[in-house]
Amino acid sequence: MNASTHMSPGLWRLPNGQASNNDLSYWVELAKLLESGNFDGIFIADTLGLYDLYKGPENIGPALQSGAQVPYSDPSVIISAMAYATQSIAFGVTASVTYENPFILARRYSTLDHVTRGRIGWNVVTSHLASAARNCGLKEEIPHDERYVRAEEFMDAVYKLWEGSWRDDALVRDAKRGVYIEPDRVRAINHEGKYFSVAGPNAVDPTPQRTPFLFQAGASSAGKLFATKHAEVMFLPGMSPENVRKIADDIRHQATLQGRDRDSIKLLAGMLVIVDETDEKAQQKYNDFLEASDLDGVATLLGGWTGVDLSALADDEDFHFTGPGAVQSLVKTWSATVPGSDNVKWTKRRVLQELAMAGAHPRVVGGPQTVADQLQRWIEVADIDGFNFSHAVSPGTFEDMVKYLWPELRRRGVIKEEYKVVGGAARENYLEDGLGPRLRRNHPGAAYTWRKPEEA
Repeated sequence: MNASTHMSPGLWRLPNGQASNNDLSYWVELAKLLESGNFDGIFIADTLGLYDLYKGPENIGPALQSGAQVPYSDPSVIISAMAYATQSIAFGVTASVTYENPFILARRYSTLDHVTRGRIGWNVVTSHLASAARNCGLKEEIPHDERYVRAEEFMDAVYKLWEGSWRDDALVRDAKRGVYIEPDRVRAINHEGKYFSVAGPNAVDPTPQRTPFLFQAGASSAGKLFATKHAEVMFLPGMSPENVRKIADDIRHQATLQGRDRDSIKLLAGMLVIVDETDEKAQQKYNDFLEASDLDGVATLLGGWTGVDLSALADDEDFHFTGPGAVQSLVKTWSATVPGSDNVKWTKRRVLQELAMAGAHPRVVGGPQTVADQLQRWIEVADIDGFNFSHAVSPGTFEDMVKYLWPELRRRGVIKEEYKVVGGAARENYLEDGLGPRLRRNHPGAAYTWRKPEEA
């Protein structure tokens, strides 16, 4: 996240904590590091409001004091510098269909796709913080399912702009005829819907991908329906590979009901890796991180994720048996997956410690062989395509992965040695199907593509 911290509040205090989010050199060096390790992409989360539920409604004090996702700068602005310093790594950038305008967003992502040479992805979100609604002129949030109805219309509008308002051969730069763009190869879209009115055409000519590579993380019924229709990569929740397998099977089944191929969506599980030369050194590193964590900052984030203000609950309460349903659900999962936790009293402090690094995502702590064994087990049991790796400290967490873990994964032959298409588009390197940078024919956005007569 383009913020002081993402999901590990307090670790900014460490000497190797993330540099200032406004330091462009940090982002450039991070992109170069990750490309040297052949990471597929850098995914940057975003929010439009502060976490303000902990210790009272609309109270931003705990977020400010702990630096819990604040300050948070616009993630799209830093991409061009990162792209200029790299060749193949992709960039997934978050933007909300609830508070954006289709024309303005389409123009921004087209610009990013041009300047990255086709390496831009869009993480489509509907947003969930009440503070975001107030920041964007609303007194309260739009109801959950209505946000997804709006999102469907938003996608129709941007597909029309990206895919349907320019032909690929529109920009000709014909000096002899004095024609820069053929007028009959660009058209308005004249979208008129319940929520949006967009005349078009897109202000930007067709880019390498036209439509940016699409990420989504819908977990609700409405979210899954939206994601299985539009997403090309999905981030899956879940603390155990067995549980994630159930979600992965359901997603693939729902994709077929949408008329898409079962394997047309790449599925990624969230994961934090703490690795060092040995299990003991990795565990000590984890313990040091935990000691530096700001648990008030963790509680601040938890309030935004679940709507639960832990400050109103007793410090010694056992959340395995009492307390809010959302927290009990987390504790139940942890009790089944964290070794030796059956006899632990799940107090407020214990719950926050479990969330202190990477939030409600699984983690693997150990030496290279231990971590590699666990990651391979996740791939096999959960039947996923890869991981969305979070960090405790950055770039330190990723440096450790490249230094300690990557040689072991290469020795096992389970990690790619190079990009599928060096200098290629995000869609080419994620999907690896040899079908180029554009939307696949069975994707709903492809139905809007304005093709030359001989290609139609």
